[in-house]
Amino acid sequence: MLKEFKQHIESRFPELKEKKFLLACSAGVDSVVLAHLCAAADLDFAIAHCNFKLRGIESEGDEKFVENLAKNLHKEYFITHFNTKEYIERTKSSLQVAARDLRYKWFKELMKKKGYAKLLTAHHADDNLETFLINLSRGTGIDGLTGIPSNTTVIARPLLKFSRKKILVYAQAEKIIWREDSSNQDTKYVRNKIRHQIVPLLKELHPTFLDNFEMTQNFLGQTAAISRNQINQLRENLFKEEGGVIRIEISQLQKLNPIEGYLHGLFREYGFTEWNDVMGLLSGMSGKEVYSNTHRLLKDREFLLLQEIRLVSDEIYEIKEGTVDISTPVQVVISEAIKVSNVAKNILYVDKKTLKYPLTLRKWKKGDYFYPLGMGGKKKLSKFFKDEKLSLISKEEQWLLCSGNDIVWVLDRRADNRFKVTDKTISILKFTNKG
Repeated sequence: MLKEFKQHIESRFPELKEKKFLLACSAGVDSVVLAHLCAAADLDFAIAHCNFKLRGIESEGDEKFVENLAKNLHKEYFITHFNTKEYIERTKSSLQVAARDLRYKWFKELMKKKGYAKLLTAHHADDNLETFLINLSRGTGIDGLTGIPSNTTVIARPLLKFSRKKILVYAQAEKIIWREDSSNQDTKYVRNKIRHQIVPLLKELHPTFLDNFEMTQNFLGQTAAISRNQINQLRENLFKEEGGVIRIEISQLQKLNPIEGYLHGLFREYGFTEWNDVMGLLSGMSGKEVYSNTHRLLKDREFLLLQEIRLVSDEIYEIKEGTVDISTPVQVVISEAIKVSNVAKNILYVDKKTLKYPLTLRKWKKGDYFYPLGMGGKKKLSKFFKDEKLSLISKEEQWLLCSGNDIVWVLDRRADNRFKVTDKTISILKFTNKG
């Protein structure tokens, strides 16, 4: 196995021969064998171990074992302790999620601090099969079936092509000592149930099941790559970004077939999972929306609007008399002017005498109206927005400059006629919105 491992490093992980990396070691057979193989291949690495404080004396024994392993291999080592139970209570996460979050956060910090190029983990072919079955049981797209990646920009998994059986045979032949984690036998955990009860039956069905699975997964990976290329090209054609909002024409989406598959491909990377709701937006009423943890998808007439979730401010910001510079919520500079000049959409000139302080900056609300400059009467802001063809998101993000209850300026769009500069104006104020 050592010869095969060296060849595998040479062909698939050449960067490991050139730079120092961090090896995650639990004290179990997989990570201990990985450490021995890397040492035998004369690779430059340090060892990292996490003590989750969950198994009492067993956890302490694992820590001491890894410490001795690193010393015997003449490798630098790092050990950390976590109060895992407290983290679970605080975050309301499962044991598996908590342990993964804690260890990878620490690995990342350690790698950055010490300048390690990569993290090595001891995932192997059986782990890949178990992950496939877990994802399959929960429901997933093709990406969930393509398995654990063997090499990313941050993590390398050089044992992924080797089976658990092959690793055990090597460990026994080389008289390598490791520690067994008693929790790995507990079938209350989904992965253990699959490992001990389902995978053995699958291997019993066909003696080369694991090899056949690897071949199938390679084909799935290639199919997924073709699909990604197609989706990326389609996204480039359909998604039009403007001001942090992506507009997608619904009529173009409706031409896609099978539409459910395309919607999944186009929007899954934004965290959406409720595909019936996403599908319903296409024929839903304007204003209907669907949320993921990170993004919002909104129906706006003939378009879907995709936007990263941002807090919508309902605060009112006061501007005291004499203020010359505002930084929140927008950057506005206030100055005296001798005359009206340099007219632009982001500049407002007003008759200073018409203002009542403090002025305010706020978002629009239902029932707002103003007297648009150049018009004879008043107009509801909702009607103004409609005439301006503003999207629902643009309406939500629109700021108003107000004097008392009166709108002075719909920023960057229209001034109010009641505050305009006239022949009788004595003092002019200039407001410049810098974004």
